[in-house]
Amino acid sequence: MAWVKFVRENIEIEMEDGASVLEAEIRAGLRPDAPCGGLGKCGKCLVKINGEVVKACQVRISEGETCVVETLDRAGSEKILTDGFNREVVFEPGLRMVQVELEKARPGEKRSDWQRLLDELAEMDSDVEPERMEVDLKLAGELYGMRRDSDDWYVIYSGRRILEMRKQAGRRCLAAFDIGTTTIAGYLLDSEDGRMLAVESRMNPQAQYGADVIMRANYALEHGTDVLSRCIREAVNEMLGVLAGDAGISREDIFQVCIVGNTCMHHLFLGISPASLVHAPYTPAVSERLVLNAGDYGLDVQRKAELIMLPDIAGYVGADTCGCLLALRQDQKDEISLMIDIGTNGEMVLGNRNRLVTCSTAAGPAFEGAKIECGMRGAAGAVDHVKYEDGKWDYTTVGNQPAVGLCGSGLIDLVAGLLDAGMLDENGALSSGQEKQGVFMLVPLEQAGNERGVYLTQKDIGEVQLAKAAIAAGIQMLMKRLGITEEEICSVYIAGAFGNYMDPVSAGKIGLLPAALVKKVEPVGNAAGEGAKIALVNEREMLEMDELVGKIDFVELAASGDFQDYFIDELGFEANE
Repeated sequence: MAWVKFVRENIEIEMEDGASVLEAEIRAGLRPDAPCGGLGKCGKCLVKINGEVVKACQVRISEGETCVVETLDRAGSEKILTDGFNREVVFEPGLRMVQVELEKARPGEKRSDWQRLLDELAEMDSDVEPERMEVDLKLAGELYGMRRDSDDWYVIYSGRRILEMRKQAGRRCLAAFDIGTTTIAGYLLDSEDGRMLAVESRMNPQAQYGADVIMRANYALEHGTDVLSRCIREAVNEMLGVLAGDAGISREDIFQVCIVGNTCMHHLFLGISPASLVHAPYTPAVSERLVLNAGDYGLDVQRKAELIMLPDIAGYVGADTCGCLLALRQDQKDEISLMIDIGTNGEMVLGNRNRLVTCSTAAGPAFEGAKIECGMRGAAGAVDHVKYEDGKWDYTTVGNQPAVGLCGSGLIDLVAGLLDAGMLDENGALSSGQEKQGVFMLVPLEQAGNERGVYLTQKDIGEVQLAKAAIAAGIQMLMKRLGITEEEICSVYIAGAFGNYMDPVSAGKIGLLPAALVKKVEPVGNAAGEGAKIALVNEREMLEMDELVGKIDFVELAASGDFQDYFIDELGFEANE
């Protein structure tokens, strides 16, 4: 065995001979940044050992050794998007409460205490169907004693079960979560009126096992789903505690939790192997809307609280897209609209009330900072916007801190600026005219908040080309399936954090979006999270999604010759004349 000592955190742990320092960081709970999953390719897991900066994933610990590690300053206070697209929603939650009178059975009465309770509920709420309600043997056995204690009781229930009976009305709350590949957003709502009580967000701890869903799926196939499932459940459970604390309620006051996420996040949270997602024909193991026991998945809330998982649509079009549809309701509009969630999967939906088509493009994590040498998430010091004008470069950073890297919005601005400056040709070849060939230095070392400056390499530009071509080709495929042109699309909804901060003009310049769509862009924030909230406050709309996802036409891109042709056509740029 060997020992690893993290001096800044004052943590010392025992590790197996041959383990990596990255594995030691994970075991110590430090949640290192490892977008490549520890393959030594991304250069993000840097630490200092014996005064030398090295990749933690590439340093192995020898038996009997004590390895002293200094972790480097990592960007904190990430800018995580929690705001969504708001529309008016009728308040008709699936979680309800009525006050009932537990009457004593009359002589000759043949109905059980339980049946009389359900009949009383049905009399007060016409939506209650007694035959569909689960029998709670424990509660049924307590009804006689409860009636002797008091005649009047508040019953908290859903369409399938009675969750609690109490003497006082008390608090009843709902929690919604959007589990993204990179971030998690959580919301606490009051089930009395739908008011937002608290918001919490954090980075997805699974990122230490890989930046994208393919890396995490492969990790799960090699090591089992337990580690990935446990860390995401623990994160959500911790967030529930923070939400409850901020709202001044007890965890036991949370009666329903609704979760959306892409198909891989959905499977890993539930502990389902993602094997079917990574092998053709790339189908989910289960896609239906699920109503489960929250406690069975590590969530410390009300004892019988329900966990609602919105339905997945296809292999890589998940419940997060269902959430976006619930927030935007493209299916209820006459105008044709396009919704794009620009992330590692690049899910998009095109159409109107007559027909909707969807696909997922493997855009990769470039726009989230991975695979870009100076790439980072939207945290303090990230260059978030770049402008080239009159031969001069200008930029801004998150929090107005010294620049330490490039986040997605800054990345596309910089590439657009290089096109404007004539430093990029139509094939993506970089001619910066600076000292180092194949590199454009935006922020010199002496002005930066790091030890290398902020720059873009030829390889980085190639990653941008692959990502933007995947999105652009996906749009072309959906338009072809519907048989429409760009001019017929009235609105373009851009969901997700990157889309919220992205400059549409820059997106058009680099070819991420067709030029005709640039002026039609409307950022809708965290629409997936908004959809999860709507599912809790309007049961009817949630149930409508079950039917809608079955009607959506899924366009499989993996084996499509047309997609490959579009992808190749979209790789280039329209260079500035």
